[in-house]
Amino acid sequence: MDLIKVSKTYPPSVHALVDVSLSVRRGEMLFLTGMSGAGKTTLLRLLCRSETPDKGLVEVAGMDLDRISGSALQRLRRRIGMAYQDFKLLPRHTVAGNIALAMEVAYRKPTFIRKRTRELLEKLRLADKHDTPAGELSRGEQQRISIARALANMPDLVLADEPTGNLDRETTTLVMELFREHEERGATIIIATHDRELFSHGTDRVVELRAGRLLAPGEEPEKEGESAATVKEEAAR
Repeated sequence: MDLIKVSKTYPPSVHALVDVSLSVRRGEMLFLTGMSGAGKTTLLRLLCRSETPDKGLVEVAGMDLDRISGSALQRLRRRIGMAYQDFKLLPRHTVAGNIALAMEVAYRKPTFIRKRTRELLEKLRLADKHDTPAGELSRGEQQRISIARALANMPDLVLADEPTGNLDRETTTLVMELFREHEERGATIIIATHDRELFSHGTDRVVELRAGRLLAPGEEPEKEGESAATVKEEAAR
């Protein structure tokens, strides 16, 4: 997966990403960090083609995302799991129904869907919520369901936007164990987060965005309150 000199600007003049170049190896877990408004969400959206760059190349699974559309784009998206910061659950559907939806659009067999749904709920300690409408869950529970849905099809690429923002430490550990399990299966996982506890004691690669630019090697990480672009991207999302 590669981004080469990618830039994205939102009207009227919010520079979400500026000349970003980044390569991620297959099977790698990468942490993308930075202050709110640094461009993390925009980068993830470019990788699943829910946004397009103003300039530069975005390549996933050997395909230039600017050059594919229609059925080819749909096939690629089935290989990508996206856990959104705002969850994007269907509140009147059950927990099981929300997870199953990702597999139904990928034409999975009903037996696989039922088994996989229960497996994910058990691992995230939400088995008792199987038939509960998603709108009745707490924010932490909704976040876990969003993650379960992103992983349901065992995708090749997982994009997670602040996946532990509403979780306590114990539940965060469960979620990270699930991500690790998928990494061991060969999935590429990109986690956008401002929670340095997720990666500060590990050996995974960490890249930092600052006001839409990748932090250069050796440059000091940004401290709370320093960003000049704070909340600008939030308003543009």
